[in-house]
Parts: sequence; C-alpha cells; structure tokens
Amino acid sequence: MSTATAAAAAPESAAPPRRPGLLRTAWRYHRTKIGVVLTAAVLLVAVIGPFVSPYSPTAMAGTPNATGIDGALFGTDNVGRDVFSRFLHGGYTLVAIAVLSALAGVAAGAVVGIVAGYLRNWADELLMRTNDMLLAFPQLVLALLLLSILGPRVWLIVVIIAVSHANRVARVVREATLKVVEQDFIKSAEAIGVPRWRIMATEILPNITSPLLVELGLRITYSVGTIATLSFLGMGLQPPTADWGLMINEGRVAITVQPWAVVLPVAAVAVLTIGANLITDGLSRASIGIDRGVEK
Repeated sequence: MSTATAAAAAPESAAPPRRPGLLRTAWRYHRTKIGVVLTAAVLLVAVIGPFVSPYSPTAMAGTPNATGIDGALFGTDNVGRDVFSRFLHGGYTLVAIAVLSALAGVAAGAVVGIVAGYLRNWADELLMRTNDMLLAFPQLVLALLLLSILGPRVWLIVVIIAVSHANRVARVVREATLKVVEQDFIKSAEAIGVPRWRIMATEILPNITSPLLVELGLRITYSVGTIATLSFLGMGLQPPTADWGLMINEGRVAITVQPWAVVLPVAAVAVLTIGANLITDGLSRASIGIDRGVEK
C-alpha cells in the first residue's frame, strides 16, 4: 500500500465508533416521557406564573391565614398576601438559580475531570486530591457556614452549590475520560500532533456527553432541593421575596389553619424533583444500552 493510500485510510480507521442518539434512545422509555411532562408542567408554572398571577407577590389580599376569600383562590398567607400569587412568582428564582448552579458545576467538573483523566500525571494527582479534600466537607453545612459569615446572597448560593457539584462531576468525568483516552482515534490524533487542548475539546468531550447529561439532570435535582432547604432555613432568598422554600417556612406555623401556603410549594418541588429524576433515569438507562451496543 502506498504512503498516500495509508494516510487517506488512517482517519477513517481512527474515527470514533458511531453511537445512536442518546436523547432519541432515552425517549423510548415511558419514565422519560413522564418525567418530561412533570418537569415541563412545573417549569411552565415557574416561567409563565409571574405574568398571569392575579396579585403582586407582596400585595395584601385579606386577613392573615384566611381561606375562602373572594379573589384569593387558595387564601392568604401569614401576613395576608395571596398564596396563589406568591406561588406563581416563587418558582422562577428557584428554578433559575438551580439551573445556573447545575450548569456551572457540571462545566467546571467536566473541565477538571477531562484534564485529570487525559493528562494522568502530577496534575491528575493534584486536581483529584484537592477534589477529595473538598468532598470531605458536607455540602449543606458548608453552605450554611459561608452564608452565615458573608450573608445570604444569590451569587454566593450559586458559587457554593456549583463548587459542591463540580467535585462530584469531576470524579465521574475522569472515569469516563480514562475509557476514551485508550481508544485508537485519540492515539491517532496524538500521533499527528493535534494539540492537547484540541483533543480534549473535540475528541474527548463529544464522547462523554452521555454521563455529562446524566450528571446535569442529577445536579439540577440536587440544586432544587438544596436551594429550597436554604430558603426554608432563612439562608436563601429573603422576605418579602416570593420563593417556594421561603413560603414553606412562613406557612408551617399555621399549616393546620391554612395548609395551602405549604402544600402548593411542597407539591411543586416534589413534582419537579420526581420529574427530573425520571428523566435522569431514562438517560442513564439509554447510556448503558448504547455503551453495550457499541461494545458489541
């Protein structure tokens, strides 16, 4: 075989194995479809809610903890504000902060994991040992400590949750990267002198999208729970801001008299968490099925 023919054949033989679409495969599972419906319903409330609420989230609609008031479908809260209006306004900030925190955490974790898994030298040891050290701190305790010192700020909540996600994502991404770097197409790219950063960005990253999507779903779920918990404990968004976690805290004292102030936000957080978990489970099952198919 001539040199030109061999050179022309090399890229084809070194190409990564073709994989079926992860999202298309995951959509075949009923759990994924149910998860999408549940998640979309809550997201629709969070996004459209502020535009269709009958009152301002801080406007007084009647006496405190009252039910059966004209114009207030689910009654009023502990200071007389319309529960339904606060519920419609309360999801936007929670969902926005949760998604932003998850995206930032997954992005940072992906960078650390890919670099550590590809280089496999002193940088790997430094990054992963630092990662292990940060994992030793409980996520919620660390968040409460920093927020109590610096004060409840939105940017700080995003940073704290993102860092806690990045540590866990980095470990998963590193393991996925170690499997990819042993493939022939990576060795071929190294042999022809492709820069390391380009190999990581264009060869490794596209081949670990399956675990990244699964991790993103998990991290969004954890973010929602953590943010709602911080708001419930008084370390998240502050009154009079409408927030589902804050609504639970404000309404818990009079739950026997006015349950809707607690039931509505609890139900929304629960449905969002279940929906995101079902989607993540579908993605995970599809990823496992694709990997087995590629190996065969």
